[in-house]
Amino acid sequence: MLLCRFDGRSKLLVRSLLCGTSGALKALDVFHRQQRADPHMSLSPLLETLCQDEVTCSVPEAQPLSVRPLVCLFPALFKQNLLSFIYLVHSVLPRTAILHLLKCLRQDHHPSPWVVGLVRQLERVIGTHKDPALCTPLCSQRLKALAQHSVGFGETGGWAVCFSGPTVESDSPQDPGSSELATKRKREASALTVDSDCEEMGQESKRKKMDVHGSECHNVDQSSAKEVAGSSESEDPAETLCEELQPEPGCPCAALPEHIKISVLQIKELLESQTEWDQISMEVVKVLNHCDPGQVVVMCSMLSLPDLPEQTLPNLCGSILAPALDFSYSTTATLIKSLLLQKVLSLSEPASRCLVTAVTSLCSRYPRPMCDSLIGPVLEEKDIGNLQAELLNRLIEGCLDSHYRLLVLQMTFKISWSEAVLSVIHSLLDSKLDFSEELFTQFSEQLLTQGSQFPKSVKFAKIMLTVLTKYNSHVTAAHKHSLQGCLMANETFLKKSLQAALKRISHT
Repeated sequence: MLLCRFDGRSKLLVRSLLCGTSGALKALDVFHRQQRADPHMSLSPLLETLCQDEVTCSVPEAQPLSVRPLVCLFPALFKQNLLSFIYLVHSVLPRTAILHLLKCLRQDHHPSPWVVGLVRQLERVIGTHKDPALCTPLCSQRLKALAQHSVGFGETGGWAVCFSGPTVESDSPQDPGSSELATKRKREASALTVDSDCEEMGQESKRKKMDVHGSECHNVDQSSAKEVAGSSESEDPAETLCEELQPEPGCPCAALPEHIKISVLQIKELLESQTEWDQISMEVVKVLNHCDPGQVVVMCSMLSLPDLPEQTLPNLCGSILAPALDFSYSTTATLIKSLLLQKVLSLSEPASRCLVTAVTSLCSRYPRPMCDSLIGPVLEEKDIGNLQAELLNRLIEGCLDSHYRLLVLQMTFKISWSEAVLSVIHSLLDSKLDFSEELFTQFSEQLLTQGSQFPKSVKFAKIMLTVLTKYNSHVTAAHKHSLQGCLMANETFLKKSLQAALKRISHT
């Protein structure tokens, strides 16, 4: 019913804001897509519609009709998502439009505490919040005393001491119920004092033990208490979250937009939770679609992807491979290199099922980035062993088509061969490559050049035997002459079989 008030573009944004706790991020994604389609697109129609007056009556028999802004008729979660979304894009919105919306939200009869907090935070951001300090001097003093007692020293009296003492005088007239409220607070403070004194009797022995270290720790504890008290005077939860998102000057993440920083925190929380990701959790990864290559590198660094435990790979890779997502080559290459390369290079035992699943699933969906960011760098390493070769052979046999197998073979032309590389080459040849004449000539030259260091290698002999049997149709007279030189240096038990296979190749 309420959606019919909005135009087409605004209706898409409203639907996104109604989509649960991730509504703000979904709306941001929709907004970015609309901006790419129309760079001159504006959010003013959405805000104007939300601020329009609407005639309502929740209980017709008991209350008369009333006029309220349309935004007040939406549920509290929508308002929270709306304010979070505006916070992320406030730099491109007219200040007057934001102020008008905030004024309309104040007309809500039963505002949510979250909405009130977000309204105040948004007012601070745009510079219109004029509330007094969040912490009075008396409150700061009590917080300081509270911090001192929490570390186990100072005068006795328990937690009640921190909340007892004279009340702050107010110049404004008090309402008739203020004295009764003050009396009630005094009773609660007295009860708290009794309870805390009882708790202190039970904790007296612990304090005595802590006092043994008083001379050494007093200065440290006192400075800690001052820091806690000082920070409490100037911060509220919303400001604290904003400060956490603000990196140190000179930090690479300083260049990230605000919405990407928020997404990084959400992804980090999901990775640390070690629970199954639902559909909403997976959609957080969509932010990568809006990052340039440099921002993706910074995000991978902030998330510490190289150090990510292998048991978290299925959840993360599952979200990357979601059907709705299709990342660019540069984004995928950066993710694969950051997430998998170090894990593969550091293998000291057969790859775990989680690692194998992650590597094969990403290779099947993004073969070219996998070749350039994982397979190529692994082959270039001089110290790779059979464990790495076994994993690469799995990719060759199960995930790469003929085109990418030829690409991997060409990568071996640029490196010095080892036993592990020979294993990979043999796996490539077993997959029946579709050689061109030029590429087979280059490969035969590599066999002649690098074969001299493998006179006793059975793996190299098997490669030669595969070339002479499966690919004999590609062998020309010039190739036959060069391959004859390779066979002369061979000292394995396969030498006679190789010579016989070579003699059977005839040319018309």
